[in-house]
Amino acid sequence: MQIGDLSRQTGVNIETIRYYERVGVLPKPARQSNGRRSYSPADAERLGFIRHARDLGFDLPNVRVLLALQEQPEASCDDASRLAQEQLEAVESRIARLLKLRDELRRMVGECGRGRVAECRVIEALTIPQWQFKLARSKSRQPQRSPALPKQLSRKS
Repeated sequence: MQIGDLSRQTGVNIETIRYYERVGVLPKPARQSNGRRSYSPADAERLGFIRHARDLGFDLPNVRVLLALQEQPEASCDDASRLAQEQLEAVESRIARLLKLRDELRRMVGECGRGRVAECRVIEALTIPQWQFKLARSKSRQPQRSPALPKQLSRKS
């Protein structure tokens, strides 16, 4: 099969397939008499493995290790398990960071007054350093405080 067919079958972009060949995770394919690449079903299977590993977040060095392990069916799966555990921990850490980002965005949207940009809490949160923003937020919860930021926190016009 040609590179376009391989791309459609695996869902991997043609340029990505060429990149994987250049970096050696996908072997250089045979060439047809007209010079076009010719891929085998084994190439498609390997590319599918690479894509799935990349979808799970494994970086290319770890994909190489997993591919090497795949070629040793009688070897212990300890290394594969360790890599998967490390990837799971990285994903869980990323999820925790994303949840914090979501909470921050929800808070920003919830505090947005829908008024003028000069009074916009979203713009304010993105403009001032976080420690100052937290200070301004804590002061804004005090009943005697006016809706405007203190002078030292306001943006210069």
